[in-house]
Amino acid sequence: MFSIKNLFKTGAVLIFIGFLALAGIYLSMRSSLPSVESLKDLQWQTPMQIFSADGKLISQFGEKKRIPLTLDEMPQQLINAILATEDDRFYLHFGVDPIGMGRAIIGQLTGQNRGGASTITMQVARNFFLTREQTYVRKIREIFISFHIESLLTKDEILALYMNKISLGHRSFGFGAAAQVYYGKETKELTLAQIAVLAGLPKAPSTLNPISRPDRALQRRTVVLQRMYVAGYITSQELATANQEPMTAIKHGAEIELSAPYIAEMAHQEMVDRFGKEAAYTGGYKVFTTVTSKLQYAAQQSVVNNIFAYDQRHGYRGPISTIRPIDETLTSTSDTSSTEIKPINAEEAIEALKSLDSYHSIVPAVVTQTFEQSAQVRLQDGSLVDIDWLGLAWARAYINDDKQAAPPSLAKDILSPGDIVMVSATESGYRLSQLPEVSAALISLATDNGAIKAAVGGFSFTQSQFNRVTQAKRQVGSNIKPFIYSAALENGYTLASIVNDAPINQWDRSSGVVWRPKNSPPVYNGEIRFRLALAQSKNVIAVRLLREVGLDKIIPYLATFGFNIDDLPRNESLALGSASLTPLEVATGFATFANGGFLIKPYLIERIEDSFGKVLFQANPAIACDDCDQLTDEQPTLADINTENDDFNITHDINIVDDMESEAPPINKSPRIISAQNAFLMTEALNSAIWGADWNIKPFWQGTGFRARVLKRRDIAGKTGTTNQAKDAWFSGYSRRIVTTSWIGFDDPSRNLGQTTYNSNLTKDQTTGKEFGAKSAQPAWIDFMQVALTDLPVEPFEQPVALMSVRIDKVSGKLTTKTDKSSRFEYFELGTAPTEYISQDVSSEILDGNDVVINAEDGIFD
Repeated sequence: MFSIKNLFKTGAVLIFIGFLALAGIYLSMRSSLPSVESLKDLQWQTPMQIFSADGKLISQFGEKKRIPLTLDEMPQQLINAILATEDDRFYLHFGVDPIGMGRAIIGQLTGQNRGGASTITMQVARNFFLTREQTYVRKIREIFISFHIESLLTKDEILALYMNKISLGHRSFGFGAAAQVYYGKETKELTLAQIAVLAGLPKAPSTLNPISRPDRALQRRTVVLQRMYVAGYITSQELATANQEPMTAIKHGAEIELSAPYIAEMAHQEMVDRFGKEAAYTGGYKVFTTVTSKLQYAAQQSVVNNIFAYDQRHGYRGPISTIRPIDETLTSTSDTSSTEIKPINAEEAIEALKSLDSYHSIVPAVVTQTFEQSAQVRLQDGSLVDIDWLGLAWARAYINDDKQAAPPSLAKDILSPGDIVMVSATESGYRLSQLPEVSAALISLATDNGAIKAAVGGFSFTQSQFNRVTQAKRQVGSNIKPFIYSAALENGYTLASIVNDAPINQWDRSSGVVWRPKNSPPVYNGEIRFRLALAQSKNVIAVRLLREVGLDKIIPYLATFGFNIDDLPRNESLALGSASLTPLEVATGFATFANGGFLIKPYLIERIEDSFGKVLFQANPAIACDDCDQLTDEQPTLADINTENDDFNITHDINIVDDMESEAPPINKSPRIISAQNAFLMTEALNSAIWGADWNIKPFWQGTGFRARVLKRRDIAGKTGTTNQAKDAWFSGYSRRIVTTSWIGFDDPSRNLGQTTYNSNLTKDQTTGKEFGAKSAQPAWIDFMQVALTDLPVEPFEQPVALMSVRIDKVSGKLTTKTDKSSRFEYFELGTAPTEYISQDVSSEILDGNDVVINAEDGIFD
């Protein structure tokens, strides 16, 4: 028999041998063990988030959902629940728990599962450096790595790593993300019962999931609460109360506060281009854009409302489908010659609607009954709503883009029971609607630095991801004319120059036909002043100006406004807008007139932060200014950026900042491309397009953009645009600080915007005539600017030096001494004012004669 002394000796020898064996294994594995130094400066794989300038979440990109938290940001009861459930001796062991290890070994030897031996430290080692394969070698490597981790990090640091790294189901990693995914809350807002559910997930996030397996999650919650009670973290009363709470988990997405998918995709693509997809999706970047929620929402509403208005002017295209084909009838038992449609039951209607999408305010519905001048429909949620005649009367049958049928008189002329349709809720009740086929876009920029203030690339991102702001090159029509006129000013013309508004007939030898560009409408006024010609968008005068300046000068001149020279056709159709440009390019060009002659570079990203709010990137926009030095004192330092992020307006080209200096970045100056005088004179002419060059005389002198007068702002300027066959309609306009371009047209190039036929039930402005810039595109511009200008004080465009103002005769453009309505003051660059006085007063004869007067509502198209 062994004595106790010999037993101890044997034990000591075995322990020594065990240590030698362990040391040998360690030495053999040491070279292959991963370095744990990376845990000291860990970059979490967190999704990229896109925000508005005022901090509203727009979108989130990245498969893994993670919201990194410090230990101080986690509620103590959540920490207690984890310790009680996963490792109750965490703060006592050295990375490996001998008691737990011994219990696991005995369990293996006796065939009884007494729980795992993994500590929180070992789980950190496995989650960061190892796979989940069940082998002894992996377990030994896990132990050695745990020793390294414990020697490098504090217990709190290890626990924080665990709570931010662990997979918790539904692509959520860490408890910050899990709280959002399962409960739509921050961790500090969780109840004890909810904390217990989350704390139970690490064991098996798929099978203990409260969404997919609420029964098993409830059982696991009970276990967690009991362990917390035994450990002394909660009282018996708290235990009882938490056990009685119902399971409340439902899947939550990221809390999108501002739906702006086209903006989100623009920012997302820029981040991927800069950093690559993997880094962009996992780097935890917080990307703050230049758009504000107020202006972005206004832009979206203005575009959607304008699309609806256009679409409904052109008639009703019928139901999406029907659940009652015409041959599905019931024969009456009392009268075999009469038939009636089968009644529509709720279950049938809901089933037919469940796969259909909603768009903005329009939702699918099934017509259940029609009455004389109303109808009843069932919505996706099963509710029944009525549509009165006010919501139905617009629905003249669509024939083609140029023609609609006569107005309906009864509901049955429009709808039948079983029709699947779209409806929208309005302040006055429900209204019949339809998914529009026309497209539109709107872009708004800050004129001084190119910051994108709002952008809408189409009716619905769900319907089409094609961003018409940046991707749709469309013929610009008369939106090109301000740039042609600006070139003319550079080549000897003035706002008072007289140009001949007469038809052009030019033989084209190459094609064998006569080119006859026409005004729209085809009315000609003979000699007319330069200012009036632009205000009334005279086509033939634009051609004459292009001829006078010459294509060889015009095309390079237009290219300085940021237009791709390859998009500018080398023929005289350029004067009529045959160039194809994006709305963003057009708005950028118009900004030059607004800011006094500088070319801005549009940008979207204001700043980029890491997941903890530190500014990693900043941008330095090119600013439109002559004396930029005076802005230096107003520039924020990088220290200011990191302490007062909300006050920092970051700008264009984003560069990685290796050393965050405390000095303000140098001013980046925009290039001047036209003179301040040219920009001011063009703004004057474009102001006349809205307010009229001679508005106090007669409607004949209306400008094409006169509808914008509803804004009651004299400090705005703009230009309409309609292309040949009305395939595109535009309006671009600006104040001193903001420029906005609105476009509408069909993605299908074979279709045109057409015209609407007369409908006595609607007002004249809503119905009759050709679709053109002022009618089709300008309403969206007006609605948006109504909001955008509320935060901008009236700011007249500043008259630059080297300009003078003299009184001229409105008809001849010559000097006059008269002060009546036949004259006006006009601006000239020094040395360009007329020197000759009018010899005879012919103004009253012309202005008071019986010449044809075009009604502004119907006649001024472009």
